[in-house]
Amino acid sequence: MGGIIDKITDFIKEMLQGWVLNNLDTMFSDVNDKVGTIAGEVSKTPSTWNSGIFSMIRTLSENVVVPIAGMIISFVLIYELITMVIDKNNMHDFDTSLFFRFLFKACIAVMLLSKTFDIVMAVFDVGSHVVTQAASSISGSTSLDVQATLTTMFNNQIDTMGIGELIGLGMETMVISLCMKIMSVLITVILYGRMIEIYLYVSVAPIPAATVTNREWGTIGTNYLKGLVALAFQGFFIMVCVAIYAVLVASVAVAGNLHSALWSVAAYTVILCFSLFKTGSLSKSIFNAH
Repeated sequence: MGGIIDKITDFIKEMLQGWVLNNLDTMFSDVNDKVGTIAGEVSKTPSTWNSGIFSMIRTLSENVVVPIAGMIISFVLIYELITMVIDKNNMHDFDTSLFFRFLFKACIAVMLLSKTFDIVMAVFDVGSHVVTQAASSISGSTSLDVQATLTTMFNNQIDTMGIGELIGLGMETMVISLCMKIMSVLITVILYGRMIEIYLYVSVAPIPAATVTNREWGTIGTNYLKGLVALAFQGFFIMVCVAIYAVLVASVAVAGNLHSALWSVAAYTVILCFSLFKTGSLSKSIFNAH
């Protein structure tokens, strides 16, 4: 009778062990895949991330926004000329160099407006270069083989686990697996949200560019440029977060308890998502973009 009970117990334990091992094998696959592709995603410029969207945004900008920017720059230049005349005591202190300065400023304003897209792409090219250099510095650390470490720990402790502990561990792995899938979706939302925000910024680029040369209105263009640089360098801060995450998760390999290792990795992944959410506001605060 005791032999039958032992066989039933062994059978149940084998089923539970297979269940736990299967959960461990699939638990971090989504997050691993997403974290491993972050470097490639954030290093792309608007033109290379999705050429179809970029082409549409550029067409909208040229056909809809540029005419509005043309009206704005006309108003700004006229306002600039009136201001120059008034500043010279209503032309009582007339100086012919005034019109040369106005013509020079107008030429610069028109040139900036005509080269707006080139300037915007140059900003993101610099940001892409910074991210690529950061990615090469932490190469090999962004894709994390957490399953192998946890599976090895489980195999080492498997003989000492009873049915109750295996059931508890199975429930833990199910909950953490669900959390990891949610974290993977959140990482996707962060990466795609950043690119959509970039495309929105790029679409209206000619309007703030039309105000740059004026003293009073120039703050619009200056703030826009700061926001553009902040978005470009947000990719660098994302790479720093991923590098920190890789170092934290690497410590799981030396953990002695499987339960604490599981929850530690889950906590680190939650911290990663929270940090990624904060990179946008951090970058804007550093570059004083508002």
